[in-house]
Amino acid sequence: MTAVTAGLLAQGMLALIAAVLAFSVPPRVRSVVGGTLCALTAGAGVITGALVLVGGHGNVTLVLALPVDPLILASSRLGGLFMVVISAVGVLVSVYGIRYAHGAAASRTSWAALAAFLLGMQLVPAAGNSLTFLLMWETMAAASTVLLLADHAHRHQVSSAAIWYSAMSQLSFLLLLAGFGVLGAAGVTTFSASGASVSTTPAAGLAFVLLIIGFGSKAGLVPVHVWLPRAHPQAPSHISAAMSAAMVSVGAYGALLVCTRLLPGGPPWWGVLLMVFGGVSAVYGILQASVTSNIKVLLAHSTTENMGLVFLAVGASVLLRSYHATAAADAALLAALLLLISHALFKATLFLGAGAIQHATGEIDLDRLGGLLRRMPWTAATFGVAALAAAALPVTSGFVAEWTLLQALIHGSRLGGTPVAVVVSVAMPLAVAVVALTAGLALLTFVKSYGIAFLARPRTAQPAATEVPIGMRIPMVLGALAVLAVGVLPGPVAEMAASVLPATRAPFLHTIGLGGISIPSIGVVLDPAALVVLAAAIAVPVAMIVRILSRRHPTRMTALPWGGGGSRARPRMQYTATSYAEPLVRVFDDVLKPSRDVQVTHAGESRYLVERVQVEQRMADVVETRLYRPVLNAAQRFGVLARHAQNGRIQQYLAYSFVALLVVLVVVAV
Repeated sequence: MTAVTAGLLAQGMLALIAAVLAFSVPPRVRSVVGGTLCALTAGAGVITGALVLVGGHGNVTLVLALPVDPLILASSRLGGLFMVVISAVGVLVSVYGIRYAHGAAASRTSWAALAAFLLGMQLVPAAGNSLTFLLMWETMAAASTVLLLADHAHRHQVSSAAIWYSAMSQLSFLLLLAGFGVLGAAGVTTFSASGASVSTTPAAGLAFVLLIIGFGSKAGLVPVHVWLPRAHPQAPSHISAAMSAAMVSVGAYGALLVCTRLLPGGPPWWGVLLMVFGGVSAVYGILQASVTSNIKVLLAHSTTENMGLVFLAVGASVLLRSYHATAAADAALLAALLLLISHALFKATLFLGAGAIQHATGEIDLDRLGGLLRRMPWTAATFGVAALAAAALPVTSGFVAEWTLLQALIHGSRLGGTPVAVVVSVAMPLAVAVVALTAGLALLTFVKSYGIAFLARPRTAQPAATEVPIGMRIPMVLGALAVLAVGVLPGPVAEMAASVLPATRAPFLHTIGLGGISIPSIGVVLDPAALVVLAAAIAVPVAMIVRILSRRHPTRMTALPWGGGGSRARPRMQYTATSYAEPLVRVFDDVLKPSRDVQVTHAGESRYLVERVQVEQRMADVVETRLYRPVLNAAQRFGVLARHAQNGRIQQYLAYSFVALLVVLVVVAV
């Protein structure tokens, strides 16, 4: 038995023990036992994935008593990387949940479901064939549905969100089942076999479309994203972190599995489809995030944006590789992996921070928050670092990932002075524009979220918020430190990600300096640590000079001359999250389609004296209202009509059976 095999078995055994003990230990120690065992399960996943990344091999085969293929767990390097990322998030959320989980979220069912959820997510990248993949996928989906339903008895919105989530999960499963079925008919039955020989056939194109839409649904891409903003606000925050930082990564893993192993070397239109799918999702997701005031809904839409960028990068890689621009294609694929790693780190930290805010204040609406910087300094610091990464600002993991993507797109349209192709020359600049637009909107979004929640004055009377317990702070601090580590020293992580790229030639990435990266094939270099040292060398002397001069010439001011610089400002005079985003709403009015309701209360009988003006603005998801609502309404009308067929008359039922039998016989005969 190899170490990898032992690690795969250990994950299953630890998850089973966690589920059993969740139902048997007393309530007072259930969270400690459940959280610890779930963290150990995820820790085993980190170790197993790391062993695979350094060249370890091993598999687990379970022969079933049914006439189907056996269950096979045999992770590749790509699967090992995803197992490390997903399991690392699992460790953070499990430790966080020990102190955070309470009420229904700390029940026996919830802790057992969390163990199954983590196991399913960790073993999806280790699946060796489609049957194992779908079994682990459905385990992940079913367990996450149970976790989402934790508080359904107390909040009616939970049930509605769970229905949407279950429906989209089953749609994803059916699409994957159909896609793998088409691949099986074409001769691709295991993940170790390449379907390069059939990539140009119509069957491969059909399988590609089915699988990409199925994986895109789990990744939260438009238009199959509608479950994200519904499920995340209703789930416990540590579960939201696991779903948004880890589970959506499984959807991206599926897309990479299709494009790099199952159907490599696809035609150019595959890449164009992926780029359109991802680009639309990125812009639409960040637009929705920028105008919402609910922190969890904001982060959910931000997930759509980040996964859109990942699919955009994968699509650029497929398109460039189809025109033999291999260097830029590898850089785009590396960018997709760095985006996934970065997103897992900062999105987990952001959701855990949102949970800390909700735990301390009972609120997640930015319009009702403010002044948390002094009350919750640890949460403010970690949330701020993660927000910087989400906005792709320097010395964070988000900046490194988006910088790599931009370099791949810029150098992809023209390598060595030779035009690659017209479609590439058009697609790459458009993709650069999409990345630039999303980066700008992301900056606005997270300036709003951090500034309103932590820096502004509270607009409503709230109980004095206090910092969360240390058991909740540690995972947030670890997540923020990881974001900074990848941002300042990206070399080791980039090398690890580059090691899983298709081994078509020698590695194209090198670590330079203090931990920077160099991609000689496209002629780009990034060394954030050197930039930090240079900035410190300039800033420290300037700060010292300013401090010395301020001591020699102190300035004293007891009161502001006019009192208008903030001394008399009331909380209601400052921006809210809604008013901050109002100019953006007006610019993108045709896309967002807001609905406004203005109520004016006059003073007495006067037509001119106004006592109060109340403005209510609602943002509906255009995709949901224009696409899903008409379909659901049509289905409901059909259901009403179908009720007439069930009238209790046995003669009519026999006639139905007779007609159905005739139809079956005709079909069989034809």
